[in-house]
Amino acid sequence: MAFDFIETQLQQRKSDGLYRQSHVNAGQQGRFIIVEGKRYVNFSSNDYLGLASDPALVDAWKKGAELYGVGSGGSYLVTGYNQAHADLTDQLKSWLGVEAVALFSSGYSANQAIIKLLLDKNALLLQDKLNHASLIEAGSLANCKMLRFKHNDITHLESLLSKQQKPNTLIISEGVFSMDGDQAPINDLLIQSKQHHSWLMIDDAHGLGVLGENGQGSVVASGMANSDLQIYMATFGKALGVGGAFVAGSKMLIDYVTNFSKPYIYTTGLPPAMAYTISCAAKMTEAEQWRRDKLFELILHFKTIAKLHGIELGESQTAIQPLIIGDSQKAVKIANQLKALGFWVTAIRPPTVPVNSARLRITITTSHELQDIKQLVTAISTILSEY
Repeated sequence: MAFDFIETQLQQRKSDGLYRQSHVNAGQQGRFIIVEGKRYVNFSSNDYLGLASDPALVDAWKKGAELYGVGSGGSYLVTGYNQAHADLTDQLKSWLGVEAVALFSSGYSANQAIIKLLLDKNALLLQDKLNHASLIEAGSLANCKMLRFKHNDITHLESLLSKQQKPNTLIISEGVFSMDGDQAPINDLLIQSKQHHSWLMIDDAHGLGVLGENGQGSVVASGMANSDLQIYMATFGKALGVGGAFVAGSKMLIDYVTNFSKPYIYTTGLPPAMAYTISCAAKMTEAEQWRRDKLFELILHFKTIAKLHGIELGESQTAIQPLIIGDSQKAVKIANQLKALGFWVTAIRPPTVPVNSARLRITITTSHELQDIKQLVTAISTILSEY
């Protein structure tokens, strides 16, 4: 029978302990999550600054809908570019110190669009081995030559750059790596890109809003300006608490995106009420330093208490705190034990992470309280002692 491989591969996923399914959250995004009528302390959210359900942003979405309606009605180049979108791009340019911005429906779409747009058979793409799936997949599907350098290994990157001679070369790294929470050596990446006449792109989905002065992101936290890069990309669905994404760069680059990028040209624009809300979220993120202060205080408490309990965490200093388990089925079992104790912690397994590096991806947010941190660490310590 046709397409028998579907059933076969699903059964294989189940037997390998890698099967996945969605869980319906019956409430708002925040400190707690309600699944099947039970409330858990949520330690799996990317809502790092606690903005997703903030009353000010809920009101902003309502006001945006009253001002501009709900749908954008078309792509950005037809009828879909509203005053709300123009205001948002102006806000981003001012906040982040970039020359021009193109809006996208998601970070996945933005990454795929840029790689497909810029790289042809004469181009070279160099990616950090642990880059997000959207970047790796786009590179695999593009017509260019793609090589992956060892994670955060500048020596390996330099070796690859020295051996390859391509007229157009693009280096891509995440600012904060989504599964490990560690940060890229952006200064060194920029030095290499300049020495080898290459472009540098940073995907800062997990750095924007959290790192850098006024939440300007990983590049600013590294002592540089976002405009020092050729391409700066980030999303609005993590620290900013809403959804969508953007690509920033020179006016010429964004003009090129507007004229030649099919994912940009042929996609219906973000709802204007959403754009209005994102603009408000950006203003709050820039101005409300207390959110970052509380977040990093909680991160420090978590790492300190975990160490006292003998729990070995990764090198991350960010909101993403991985606890490496190794075996996928064991990681799922521990996650389920935590759920039984009232903590929603997700087990991340291959192919999202390398084989034998299944983990609990613990995320800290401004919505948490110190007691949540203490109780989670105690629960983890108790469960791990059983093994």
